[in-house]
Amino acid sequence: MKQFSNRYIFVFSLVMVVIVATILSLAATLLQPRQMKNLELEKKKSILESINVPAEFKDAERLFEKYIAGSFVLDYRREKKEGIDAFGVVLKAEQKKPLEQQNLPVFIGVADNGDTLTIIPLEGKGLWGPIYGYLSLKPDMNTIYGVTFDHKGETPGLGAEINTSWFKGQFAGKKIFEDNRLVSVKVLKSNEKPVENHSVDAISGGTITSKGLEAMLADCLKKYENFLIKNMK
Repeated sequence: MKQFSNRYIFVFSLVMVVIVATILSLAATLLQPRQMKNLELEKKKSILESINVPAEFKDAERLFEKYIAGSFVLDYRREKKEGIDAFGVVLKAEQKKPLEQQNLPVFIGVADNGDTLTIIPLEGKGLWGPIYGYLSLKPDMNTIYGVTFDHKGETPGLGAEINTSWFKGQFAGKKIFEDNRLVSVKVLKSNEKPVENHSVDAISGGTITSKGLEAMLADCLKKYENFLIKNMK
């Protein structure tokens, strides 16, 4: 009797595992298109925010078509590559490749005043995980028009402040070049001397995230340096 009872429990457990696994697999398959669409809308929303166009999910598609005029991909020589969709490039994956194999996406935005804006994606490391975002440049390829930053796992009230308006707003008008030399933007603590046109205030209590963001800017912009200099106005 005990043997029968144990066999029944084993068979019942096995059947339940199969049923649950099937349900989960089916749910994942059915939800995947929606999840992919949400990721696409989130990316479009972030690109728009880098040119100071706030967008809700329901408006992201329409506003993206209105304000983003085009995109392309650069190779390691900073020349345009054909046949690659810039929107589909995952920067985190590209950074794992040797530089000569990396695809460097560029998006072209249009400001309300008609100015052409160059948008560059960013990816780096914070204290607890990845930080990322987009930076847009005015037609001179030197002056920052806007930025957007986000993170995974940074501490609320500290490193997580990189996606707040007060922090991002500091970058507008800052310069990334000085005498045709890339200097990027420094993120400085209160006891560090500001660098005119090239620095913003760090997040109080979020030093590691602030410095991680500073490194992200310098590293990502460096890859586009020759392209930006070539197209300066």
